[in-house]
Amino acid sequence: MTFDIEFPDLTAERVGNTDTAGVWHFDSGVLGPSVLFTALIHGNELCGAWALKDLLASGFRPARGKLTLAFCNLDAFDSFDPQVHDASRFADEDLNRVWTEPKLANSTTRERRRALELKPWVVQADYLLDLHSMHEPSPPLLITGVLPRNIDLGLRLGVPRHLVVDAGHKDGTRMRDYAQFGDPDGQALALLIECGFHGDLSSIRVAKQAVGEVLRVSGLAQAGQLPADWEAEVDSSLAQQVLDVTEPVVAKSKSLSFTQPWQGMECIEKAGTVIGHDDGVPITTPYDNCVLIMPSLRQLLPGVTVVRFARQRH
Repeated sequence: MTFDIEFPDLTAERVGNTDTAGVWHFDSGVLGPSVLFTALIHGNELCGAWALKDLLASGFRPARGKLTLAFCNLDAFDSFDPQVHDASRFADEDLNRVWTEPKLANSTTRERRRALELKPWVVQADYLLDLHSMHEPSPPLLITGVLPRNIDLGLRLGVPRHLVVDAGHKDGTRMRDYAQFGDPDGQALALLIECGFHGDLSSIRVAKQAVGEVLRVSGLAQAGQLPADWEAEVDSSLAQQVLDVTEPVVAKSKSLSFTQPWQGMECIEKAGTVIGHDDGVPITTPYDNCVLIMPSLRQLLPGVTVVRFARQRH
């Protein structure tokens, strides 16, 4: 797989216009929601950085409400090397696994300290779109969490085709599940989008279109306010699919392997099909028509999720 995305120069963007490095905030002065877009939660996921960089360059300002753009893990981003891009996923630990009060209170890593800097901007948001990309080539995925209000938001956006309903990771809490976003009785909306392979140019287009749709749905952008290439191209012949994650496969050893190079979104017809082995123990699909979500061994360690099993919702 080639890494085709150019490394973005964020010299100007990392300054920000707030007291927090890499954070930009625009208040329209008109009553409306506060929308937060986050990029570079992982330092090797460049599509979101390009989307936010281009949004700033466009001169866009919200028609109402507030808009916040955050370039998050700048320490990890600064170590980026396209030849070993996985090495710049984080500096000390995954920034998308630290969003609990005990971890934030124990700020022993660069990611936890950065999360504390970002926290005021996270907790003030009514909408969050967290922009990510994937270890392997795969169709774009919208990660909704389990709350119905976020699934509904994903369906209102209309893109991408695949919505993944999951409860998160066993090794830590994501930003999109933190505080008001994870409150079952609240109203704050949060989505995480996986835009495609880290180095695929199409992931930038997917990121920009998702940003454009959130701006539209939230009312921060008026018709014609964004460039045409920020408008999503919806294929009316392909209805969105909601996929319910039933269980993750969490590595128990470093010797886990797959039976073939799964790319993601494969639908395995028969229950009991062996898709891999973990220290010699078969990993089998638990039911018929089991969909494989984001299989990857690139970050393989005991305790890391290597694939998730899902059912299509009808």
